[in-house]
Amino acid sequence: MRIIISGGGTGGHIFPALAIAGALRQERPDVELLFVGAEGRMEMEKVPAAGYPIVGLPVVGIERKILSAKNLSAPAKLLTSLRRAAGIIRTFAPDAVVGVGGYASAPTLWTAQRKGIPTIIQEQNSYAGLTNRLLARRAAKICVAYEGMERFFPKEKIIFTGNPVRQDLRSVASLRSEAVAHFGLRPDRKTILIVGGSLGARTLNASVLRHLNAVEAAAGVQLIWQTGEYYRRRVGDELAGRACGNVVVTSFISRMDYAYAAADVVVSRAGASAIAELCVARKPCILVPSPNVAEDHQTANAMALVRKNAALLLPDGQALEQLIPLALRLANDGEQQRELERNIGALAIENAAEQIAKIAISY
Repeated sequence: MRIIISGGGTGGHIFPALAIAGALRQERPDVELLFVGAEGRMEMEKVPAAGYPIVGLPVVGIERKILSAKNLSAPAKLLTSLRRAAGIIRTFAPDAVVGVGGYASAPTLWTAQRKGIPTIIQEQNSYAGLTNRLLARRAAKICVAYEGMERFFPKEKIIFTGNPVRQDLRSVASLRSEAVAHFGLRPDRKTILIVGGSLGARTLNASVLRHLNAVEAAAGVQLIWQTGEYYRRRVGDELAGRACGNVVVTSFISRMDYAYAAADVVVSRAGASAIAELCVARKPCILVPSPNVAEDHQTANAMALVRKNAALLLPDGQALEQLIPLALRLANDGEQQRELERNIGALAIENAAEQIAKIAISY
């Protein structure tokens, strides 16, 4: 059996795609897998590192500045991507194509649909993106992680699977000692994890910098601060000459299982993949939805948890002044941590990748 998995751009798309690939290999050890990503994006590095083949398309996203050079070149790159996708599908001859979102997903699924190949859409967010809404009419199945998605997709095609997460996040509770040692932390202190996704988050970084003195002065608290590669140099310049003994700074975290295991409180954007991981890891969290996403879908993602008292939400515009004080308070409030932990754990779906894999191989 041959299956294409297409999409990427950020860790929020790549790691669920890898989880689906792993589940496919478990279900059908003889399956042949091919990833289709976007040239120059992080999937072109992360997917081969995980042991899977990948080919790239030159497709790019559209910027808000309409007359940018990137936007002017986008139509030609889309046409080239469609031609390449047709060649890839003709050569590889997949039995099914799974789209996980991201730039490359659209031309790959569009081409597969017109060749009569079953396509499975994995919609991560509570507010469906335009591309997936357009592709839904010809999709075989649409795997969703939130209730009420029939307002975007044909009801008969929807299957509630949840969002796939890395398998190693299912047992983080047993890894705390190893995790503390891995990051060089003190086991007797409460740990706050600040994680802005694989690309980093400017607001989260600025919030830490604004309140760094308060973090350093906080008794019994320490920080794991993931800045993102894009902000690594800028944060490094700001910290030059400062001795931050209770702050571990890193641009990328390769062992997220250790990061979650060490954390008592997590501060995160509200991407669908991040939320799925927090649910499985059962971590009290403060969500700061990104304002730079289509249809403000991260706020909708976060509110699905907030309504069940499973997370705290802080708007991006209030984070600079309020985020770190709120995180420090939560780190010292064991009762609220336990309540959030119970409620977010109740929302965990641990077998999402396996469900999606079974749907894919059914074709």
